[in-house]
Amino acid sequence: MEYIFGIIIFVLDVWAIATVINTNETAGTKLLWIVLIAVLPVLGLLIWYFAGPRGNRA
Repeated sequence: MEYIFGIIIFVLDVWAIATVINTNETAGTKLLWIVLIAVLPVLGLLIWYFAGPRGNRA
């Protein structure tokens, strides 16, 4: 039960990284966002959610 929060954060981080990869941003910008999300999982996820690039929507 104590690992549920960690698993949820991990899944959300993977989703955020996948969304960053699917944007039209430059490779450097994508790399910066991926590193931010990976190094600071909770804070990086929150920063990405409010300020990060959004994925392409068809």
